[in-house]
Amino acid sequence: MRTGCATDCERFHRRDFIKLGTAGFLGLGLADLLRLEARSAPAEKPKEKATSVIMVWLAGGPSTIDMWDLKPEAPENIRGEFKAIDTSVPGLRISEHMPKLAKVMDQCSLVRSINHNIPAHGPGTVYMTTGNKPTPAMDYPSLGSLASKLLPNSAGVPSFVAFSEGRSGAGNAGYLGSSFNPFDVEGNPEQGQLKVQGIALPDGFSLQELANRDKLRAHFDSKFKDIDQIDLAVSLDKFHQQALDILRSDKTRKAFDLKQESDKTREAYGSNPFGQSALAARRLVEAGVRFVTIGLGGWDTHGGNFRTLSGRLLPQLDATLAGLIKDLQGRRLLDKTIVYCAGEFARTPRVNGNAGRDHWSRTMAVLLAGGGFKKGYAHGSTDSQGMTPASDPCIPDDVSATIFHELGLAPKHEVTTASGRPISIFREGKVIEGLIT
Repeated sequence: MRTGCATDCERFHRRDFIKLGTAGFLGLGLADLLRLEARSAPAEKPKEKATSVIMVWLAGGPSTIDMWDLKPEAPENIRGEFKAIDTSVPGLRISEHMPKLAKVMDQCSLVRSINHNIPAHGPGTVYMTTGNKPTPAMDYPSLGSLASKLLPNSAGVPSFVAFSEGRSGAGNAGYLGSSFNPFDVEGNPEQGQLKVQGIALPDGFSLQELANRDKLRAHFDSKFKDIDQIDLAVSLDKFHQQALDILRSDKTRKAFDLKQESDKTREAYGSNPFGQSALAARRLVEAGVRFVTIGLGGWDTHGGNFRTLSGRLLPQLDATLAGLIKDLQGRRLLDKTIVYCAGEFARTPRVNGNAGRDHWSRTMAVLLAGGGFKKGYAHGSTDSQGMTPASDPCIPDDVSATIFHELGLAPKHEVTTASGRPISIFREGKVIEGLIT
């Protein structure tokens, strides 16, 4: 289901930062993950505002000057080939190649004044997906991993799920440990054949066979005793029981059964892997998953920027992102679900000699919707040529901190590393008060 090239211009491979690996045949690897998760769980349940996040990752660096922050009055080599169109919000204009999104902008916020100084794919991705500037001294966890750790778990489903094209935006669990890595989605969403790696039974293997194997395993497994002081010869520990609950639950299987959706709904999301992944993400959120990452690659447009955007990328993004927002709103899920669309950086305001745009992180834009964010709002601005922020500048740390504020967690909320060190979830991030209601 990959839609972009395997590597970008820096030979940065868009593989999973956090390849979870194959969990045990009986889901026993999952039990280990759940045990570690519970060991490091927060003492108090965080106050919830939004409950889930769907992150739409545009790998390669989207040209936000051609999408969310057009400059129609700038010279030709800055403004490019696209025209700006009106949206459902008076005075808020976006690219002509996103007419469906234009109709739902009254449900969205644009942040047009983000800036950072890492115009390189790998570290730029780490920065945007963790909300902390990369440093050799600390391996920061992804936003999804933080959500997996800090938000209440929903029984029978994993907390953090990443689709294959979203892997480059999924990040890893960093100092939180592998128990908070995302669960990787396998299969073809267009055919409705999806499952989460490691928490599905093999074909032909029944729940009764699982129970029999588990009883045998219990006789030999004593490594949980020092945690719960339970005699595993006669009783499963609670962590292993939780793993079995996920294996036995039909919540995840039902969420991936896209054939339960009408043809009209499936078509509204887009008849392609990206669109159907977004539909599955909505179903996963309905089932209780806290963080889902989907992605669309191919945004590294050093050459043929306008042809690539208008011919392939923007039509897909337009249909899928608009379809997701409308569907969440129609199901009364948008107020509790944050939709976050971003990439690692933007593209240069000046068009190069190959009708492309190069790496540019000094100004970029992201879209946010739902979860307590203002509707029909543009935060910040850039100068007349899109070179620098002109008002309300902010950094990736601030956007991440604001997202987690809406999830009920302050930027200085502390978690503990594996070595026992307390650390704020966002080192430099501050809540952008103008973005929230």
